[in-house]
Amino acid sequence: MNALRVLVVEDSLTVRKRLCEVLTADPDIEVVGEAENGREAIQLCAALRPDVVTLDMMLPVMSGLAATEYIMAHCPTPILIVSSSTNRGELFKTYEALAAGALDVMEKPAGDQTDGEWERRFVATVRLIARIKVITHPRARLSSARITGSQMPARPEPTPKRARPCGLVALGASTGGPGAIVQVLHTLPTDFRLPILVVLHIGEPFGAAFAEWLDGQSAHRVRFAQDGQRLDTPGVWLAPPDRHLVVRNARLRLTDEPERHSCRPSVDVLFESVASECGAATAACLLTGMGRDGASGLLRIRQAGGLTIAQDEASCVVYGMPREAIALGAAERVLTLSEIGPLLAAVADEVGVANYR
Repeated sequence: MNALRVLVVEDSLTVRKRLCEVLTADPDIEVVGEAENGREAIQLCAALRPDVVTLDMMLPVMSGLAATEYIMAHCPTPILIVSSSTNRGELFKTYEALAAGALDVMEKPAGDQTDGEWERRFVATVRLIARIKVITHPRARLSSARITGSQMPARPEPTPKRARPCGLVALGASTGGPGAIVQVLHTLPTDFRLPILVVLHIGEPFGAAFAEWLDGQSAHRVRFAQDGQRLDTPGVWLAPPDRHLVVRNARLRLTDEPERHSCRPSVDVLFESVASECGAATAACLLTGMGRDGASGLLRIRQAGGLTIAQDEASCVVYGMPREAIALGAAERVLTLSEIGPLLAAVADEVGVANYR
C-alpha cells in the first residue's frame, strides 16, 4: 500500500516540526513537503500533488484563506485546517476557508498535552479526509457572491399539497456544510418568514462565532438558539457548539444529552424531535456531510408526513449523510443546492406553527 502523502503548511518552525513528527511516526504516512507561507503552499501543492494538506490560517506572504481558494480552484486537494486562531476575525477566515472547500478544522497541539490524545486525533483526521474526493471549487469571496431576488433560480414545482401547511424548516450538515448552508439561505426570498433550525457539525472553539459569520453572509437574521425561546420566532437558529437542539412544546430546548454518532449537536436528535412535535408541518433537508447523522431522523420526518429533501451527489462536498438518507428511503426529493431554497419557498406557508399537532 502506498504511503499517504502530506504537505504541512505552518509558519512556526516549532509547530511545523511537531506536526511533521506526529505524522512521520505513522509508518503509512509520508510528509512530502513543508511550507511556511501561503505562496509556498500553492507552489508545493501544484508540484508535489500531495494527498492531504494541513494548513494554518494565519500565514505570511499569502494567508491560509487565499491559499485554500487557489488550491481548490486550480489543484483541488483535501485540506485540513490546523489553527490556534479563536478571535472573531480569525474565526471568520476559518469559516470562509471551509466554505471555499477546506474539509475540516482542528486546533493546534497544546504544550501541556501528554496523553497522546491530540496526536491520535490528528492522524485519524488526516487519514479520514484523505479518503474524500474533492472537486474543483472556484469561487469569489462570499461577500461579493450574494444572490439577489432577480438572480434566484425559478422555483421548482412544489410537492403535492399536504394535510398541514409547512411551518418550520430544519437543516442538517457536516463536512462542506458552511458553504452549503450559505447557498441555501441565498436562494430563499428575503421575506421568508418560517423559523429555520440548523445543526452543523463544527466543534469548540471553532464554532463560537459561526452564527455571527453566517448572519453576515445572509439577508436572513442568524443567531444561536436560546434555551426556552418560542419556536415561532422568525429567523435562522443554530444549535450552539456541544449542545443538542430539540423542539419541545413549541419551544426550542438545548440539552447536554449524550452524543449521537459521536456528534453533539446531532442532526438526528433535532430531526427526531421535530418529527415528534411538528409532524407534517415540517420541511427538512439533509446537506453534505460525512457519516450517517440525520438519515434516520429524516426518515422519521417523512413518516410523520413532512417534506424531506436530500442534497444530490453532484453538489455535495461529501456525499455521505445524504446518501445514507436516500438509501433508507428518507428523502422525498433529491435536489441540487440551487434548487433547495426555491422549493422551501414554494411550500412555505404563513400559518406557521399554529398548525403543528
